[in-house]
Amino acid sequence: MKTRIHGAAPLLALATCLVAAPVRAEDADSTIIVTAPTATDAAEERANRTPGGTDIVSYQDYADKSVVSLRDTLAFSPGVYLQPRYGQEVRLSIRGSGLSRGFHMRGLTLLQDGVPINLADDNGDFQELEPIFFDHLEVYRGANALRFGSGTLGGAINGVTPTGRTAQGIYLRGDVGNFDSVRGLVSAGVASDRVDAWGAISADTSDGDRDHAKRRSVRFQGNVGLKLSDVVSTRFYASINNIDQQLPGALTMAEALSTPRKANTGAVAGDQGRDIDSLRLQNRTTVDWGALTLDVGGFVNAKSLHHPIFQLIDQKSVDIGTFFRADYATGPIEVTFGGEIRRGNTDARQFVNNSGRRGTLTFDADQKAQTATLYGEVRVRPVEALTLVAGGVYADGWRQRHVNFSANPATDGRIDFDAFSPKVGLLFEPAADIQFFANYSRSAEFPGFGEVFQTIGTPPTSTVVSDIRPQRAWTAEIGTRGKLGFARWDIAVYRSTLKGELLQFTTNANIPAATFNADRTLHRGVEAGLDLAPTGWLRLRQVYTYSDFRFRGDAQFGDNRLPVVPKHAYRAELRIGSDALHVAPNLEWVPDGPFADYRNLVRTPGYALIGITGGATIANGIDAFVDVRNITGKKAIGDISAAIAVTPASAIYYPVECRAVSAGIRARF
Repeated sequence: MKTRIHGAAPLLALATCLVAAPVRAEDADSTIIVTAPTATDAAEERANRTPGGTDIVSYQDYADKSVVSLRDTLAFSPGVYLQPRYGQEVRLSIRGSGLSRGFHMRGLTLLQDGVPINLADDNGDFQELEPIFFDHLEVYRGANALRFGSGTLGGAINGVTPTGRTAQGIYLRGDVGNFDSVRGLVSAGVASDRVDAWGAISADTSDGDRDHAKRRSVRFQGNVGLKLSDVVSTRFYASINNIDQQLPGALTMAEALSTPRKANTGAVAGDQGRDIDSLRLQNRTTVDWGALTLDVGGFVNAKSLHHPIFQLIDQKSVDIGTFFRADYATGPIEVTFGGEIRRGNTDARQFVNNSGRRGTLTFDADQKAQTATLYGEVRVRPVEALTLVAGGVYADGWRQRHVNFSANPATDGRIDFDAFSPKVGLLFEPAADIQFFANYSRSAEFPGFGEVFQTIGTPPTSTVVSDIRPQRAWTAEIGTRGKLGFARWDIAVYRSTLKGELLQFTTNANIPAATFNADRTLHRGVEAGLDLAPTGWLRLRQVYTYSDFRFRGDAQFGDNRLPVVPKHAYRAELRIGSDALHVAPNLEWVPDGPFADYRNLVRTPGYALIGITGGATIANGIDAFVDVRNITGKKAIGDISAAIAVTPASAIYYPVECRAVSAGIRARF
């Protein structure tokens, strides 16, 4: 009976759309989570003052999608490469960040309401950033993320939740779809002159589009704002996540292209999964003296990870931190100065994996990490059309481990890092709504626990890789953004010369660990977005990314291309209709797949995926929507865990999403 209900849901949604067709466009009010655009408008204004690649993605841009992961929200953000692995786990890369990682995340700063989700060693889990809650997302690529204190190659993504002032009233959303997927959201916001509050609860369950890919989550997000005086205001935030996710594992190329729904046999035998319980509490207090604004705050992130894979990883961590940011603006001069410090303690244990349950204890260690940043930027407008920018980020940090017990040889260790990353740029506005920009910057990424502590040698010993060092890059960027008539564009061209990129190698006397610093590598590319809206009922969204990432005279790999990210990727969506009734066919096209190996001997095939979304207003404050993915049932490879050498038996491939249909209702009261 349950399967019949899910199968009938898309027909019900389409029928609802037809019933809603008589609703006039001018009477329609698209029901989204936010009713006031104040926060999004302010974010777009800040982004437009940045001399480099930025993008603001509003909730309305993805309201008709079944929002499972960041892929659903950032698909049309220029320069953001996203591919699903399973469930909410995605490959998220900007400008080639984190290519060596086939799991979790590296090379990006993920934040919610301006506070990092990354742990103190800069690693993180995407699952804790739940996009269904957000008012909007801020994407600052590369060194343009300086305003968040980020100095990484990829930059920063900040998800911003609503407040009681921007989302008053009650909002409901419910989705159902293939694979027994059910998803719901309830949120409410209230506000008075001095106090406002907003809170939301979401629940999600699905069998997944592959075997052994069930997921379940219950989440809460909320904040309370207090206006203490005409000058001082404060806001408290709380986030609670309970997430259970089975892992289907990677497949061989033949399996991914013929039987993509199957799971890796080892993943099933070990009942592999990633279960997370986390609590985040934070505060931001603002003092507004007019020309000078000061933000100060602190946060605590507590997390429990139950992660059966090759062994059962059991970690409990607590991260605490504090931050400040001062903004001063008078006449043609603006100054930003800020800092942040994060410190984390992790009780890291490993057990023999007995079909997803704890076996014998094999490892027990206390892991500690600290990352601190101090950043500043000066913006000067010598003439009205020109802004000159100079700034920099100083970061230092350390990673430390004390081994309490290990069934195999293991050692204690500590390693310290520091780096200064300067930036200069200019922003030229020859006419209203037209900008040209250029910048030159340095980035630095510190290794996380996974890179600092590795198993090496014979007999194998888990030890500190004392020779590992930060990944550094110099990046030159030029571009333009603006709007003219019915066209809106965002184009950036960049070239990054890297020293010490963290990649995989065959170990030898000069390279003591599997993940180590490359000598010289090159990342260059184009990030382009073009929207065309010739009428109020027709809009074409397009993004194109060109990525050329390669070694430069490497002793092992010569000038080979780096694996994982394809050279060309294109997405388009054509929205036809109004809020009263609309459909939007979409296309994702990768003409040629990327290399799977560092030796450039194996390449995955290209693909094209076709989908469609639609929506309609069925009554005042009530909308219906439908989301159909991979209509043709194309079998293709979306993501890869890069390898030095690949054989037909290498299980390193993750298939694209299977054909799926979901539908739902949104209502605001």
